[in-house]
Amino acid sequence: MVEPVKCPEDAEGVDAVTRAVLTASRLLVAVSARSLAEVEERVTLPQFRMLVVLSTRGATKLVTLAEHLQVAPSTAMRMVDRLITAGLADRRVNPRNRRETLLQVTDEGRRTVETVTARRREEVTAIVERIDPGQRGALVAALTAFNEAGGEPPVPDADGREPHPLGWAEATAGA
Repeated sequence: MVEPVKCPEDAEGVDAVTRAVLTASRLLVAVSARSLAEVEERVTLPQFRMLVVLSTRGATKLVTLAEHLQVAPSTAMRMVDRLITAGLADRRVNPRNRRETLLQVTDEGRRTVETVTARRREEVTAIVERIDPGQRGALVAALTAFNEAGGEPPVPDADGREPHPLGWAEATAGA
């Protein structure tokens, strides 16, 4: 277990928090890259992020998907085309508006997300186990505030239960 960390006096300053988050993001990107290692020939990190958005938010219009990913619709379309070719996503006509096309993750795409997420969860769990138990609550509070400020919905718990009563996919399926 890692010794408890003493916070510097300026720990609440924006710069100190920004540095800590950037350092943590380097670690999380490394964990993410390692978790994608087995599927990296089929899925890039940005494509995986798209699969995650589709699997958590349900069937989605291209423009909405591009907004969630903060990319141009043309970029999102190229990414979707590659995922469709790989059998990880597909298109269907919106039953509520036949002029619209909805994008969704396939069963194989959902399994890919679940497999990569399980690997990532194992590695993050191993890291968290090395943190002093007395500091874990503060970490949860800080990361929850960070995620909420960034608009990122919580991931399901270890049993796969959604954090929201209806789940994201149901709540925004028509988006």
